[in-house]
Amino acid sequence: MTLKQLEAFYWAATCANFAIAAERLHLSVSSLSKRIAELEESLGQPLFDRGGHRAVLTEAGQGLLPRALELLDGAAAIRHAFAPGAGLVGRCVFGVGELSAMTWLPRFIAQVRAQYPKLVLEPYVNVGAVLESRVDNGELDFAIVAGRSSRQTVLSQPITQAQFVWMATPALVERYRDLGGMLRDRQPIIALPPGAGTTRLIDDWLLAHGIASVERISCNNWGAIAGMLIASVGVGILPEGWARKLVQEKLLCILADEQALTPLTYSFQWRRGDSRPLVSQMLGQAASVADFSADARLPLLV
Repeated sequence: MTLKQLEAFYWAATCANFAIAAERLHLSVSSLSKRIAELEESLGQPLFDRGGHRAVLTEAGQGLLPRALELLDGAAAIRHAFAPGAGLVGRCVFGVGELSAMTWLPRFIAQVRAQYPKLVLEPYVNVGAVLESRVDNGELDFAIVAGRSSRQTVLSQPITQAQFVWMATPALVERYRDLGGMLRDRQPIIALPPGAGTTRLIDDWLLAHGIASVERISCNNWGAIAGMLIASVGVGILPEGWARKLVQEKLLCILADEQALTPLTYSFQWRRGDSRPLVSQMLGQAASVADFSADARLPLLV
């Protein structure tokens, strides 16, 4: 039995399939399977039932999983004890939404690289629903996502909030009395796709105001959304920090509303049972820099 075999078993047991586990370890699927087969041979019993469409843990595999994780954590602690300056090493694949990527992500990467120079960071940007699914499948070590996960296999720790405001061009503001009037006159809402946390925020606002049917233009890019708002294509929401800047530049107006949008909480999400030092360290790093009040880097507006 070797640590490499236990590592292969851990990832195969916790990822959605062997292909994802092999990719996480930079191995071919055949090499991963060979390590697991060698481990099974040394233990004298199968750890996976390979009879169905996908391999599932046997009773022996389920019993080994927490022990394997304990041994891997212990090995990491020993390495740190004898080389405390080395810090985290290896590869960290994580996910953020585009809003994070355009505000605090560069500071996060710079801070982590300065503290852990041997850790290779691979950020992946997408909407929250996709990121949450990839964390659950084992494709991502963690993700920073709007809201809490509803999956029992994924844990969530709130780390920051973002305040959003409704915005439209001065021309639309002069034409309509209020936001409700714009929407009832079929001015479209320009927003991220349905899997995004900000889309749920908009849905909650519409429900509270009794607006049942609106036209929507979905776009997966914040820069394009801001550009369409500036072009008077419709109305939408932007982070308050951006909004103030665009108001100063006289490109957009903040729409007054008696019931402000609820602040959107962003959480650090990781797989239940993943106790690696990487996860706890990245949680602390993300919580220290996550801040949506900074000006976004919007290519269309520079």
